[in-house]
Amino acid sequence: MKDLVDVASEAGSFKTLLKAAEAAGLVSTLKGEGPLTVFAPTDEAFARLPPGTIEGLLRDREKLSAILKYHVVPGRITAQKVAEQKSLKTAQGKELAVDSTGGVKVGKARVVKTDIEASNGVIHVIDSVLLP
Repeated sequence: MKDLVDVASEAGSFKTLLKAAEAAGLVSTLKGEGPLTVFAPTDEAFARLPPGTIEGLLRDREKLSAILKYHVVPGRITAQKVAEQKSLKTAQGKELAVDSTGGVKVGKARVVKTDIEASNGVIHVIDSVLLP
């Protein structure tokens, strides 16, 4: 089975996320043993950020790393388990609110696809970028 990076890469809709992970030096973490749960914003989610935001973040490795780690939760947490939580502690250190009213939301992002399995974790696709 492929790791989180390979699975995201093959999906084709996470180019911006993977480029950001590379710029932040997090690819080796996402290819590591894990397990990790990744709330992955699509390229469309990144495109909705204000103009210049991504370019600015790509130049600020520390801030970019903090934002990306806010999308990662240690452990393999299935969609069902996510929905049972009120919040999740992220790899960045902050709590990420979970709301299961009328579909699952993490922070302000809707979870649009769940339980994409990888050898070292699981990916849940979200419709916007989370900011800590």
